[in-house]
This record gives sequence, C-alpha cells and structure tokens, in this order.
Amino acid sequence: MSFPFPRHRRKVSGDVAPHSAGFSLTLSLPSPPFRKTDSLRRLAKVLVNVTIENSLGPVQVLISPDDTVADLIKTALAIYEREKRRPLLKLKDPKHYALHYSPFWLQSLKGSDKLRDLGSRNFFLYSSKSSTVCSCSEEANMSKDDSAFPFMMFVHLPL
Repeated sequence: MSFPFPRHRRKVSGDVAPHSAGFSLTLSLPSPPFRKTDSLRRLAKVLVNVTIENSLGPVQVLISPDDTVADLIKTALAIYEREKRRPLLKLKDPKHYALHYSPFWLQSLKGSDKLRDLGSRNFFLYSSKSSTVCSCSEEANMSKDDSAFPFMMFVHLPL
C-alpha cells in the first residue's frame, strides 16, 4: 500500500536555511513584553479573603500590601455592609473585631501589622468579646449568688 505524496506543503514562518541533513528552521523570538525594571516592581494591590464570624462565605478585599490589619478590618466590614450580607452585624465599629489566621488560632493579629509581613491572604474576623470565658462550675456559682433567695441551697426539701 503506497501513500500519495502530499501536493501541498505547510507554510512555515521564519527563515529556512539549508542544512547538511535537510532543512533546519530558525525562528526569531519576540523580546519579552516586560523589562527587568517592570519585573522588580512591587504589587499595587492584593486580593485577601476575610471570613466574618457566622457568615457563609469570605469577603474578598482588594487592598494594598502596605496597609495594616486595622485597615483590612475596616475595609472588610464596609464591604460586608455594602453587599448587605447576612447575618447583620450588631457591632459596626472595627475596634470591636479581631483578625485571626484561622478559626482555631486563639491569638489575634496586631492592628499595626503590615499585610505584606503576615504571609497569608486568608483570614478570619471575629468579634472580640470583653467578657472572659469561665467554666461551668464558676457560672453555676455565679447564678447561685445572683438568686433572690441565696440561702435556699441550704434548705433540704423532703421528697
């Protein structure tokens, strides 16, 4: 079985120079679209995801890496309000919120930290509660002290 010789050859862009074993193809590549000075230029904005407490999805914030954590909190709350997300926030002041790396990270980030120094672009925003968390036994003792009849705990009722 013989194959017919193709009548049409592909057209190749570039210079075709004769070579000892046949033809070789020399292509001239265009210069890169950026210069070294452009590649060293810093990012103007970064996309940061901030998940706010009890919300379904993260708020996407486009912010400068030179901004601080306090700026990120303020911007994330403004976007959350502007998008009319649910649940509605009871506290709208950024001072009442703390930014964390993850929901399991207990230590909050400092408000003066720069975003470029944090090393992450995903954060969690929680309302900072002023009350301290206490154990169940401490809460039970506090509720006994607050009752109208504090001596009722000494009275044994026959059943």
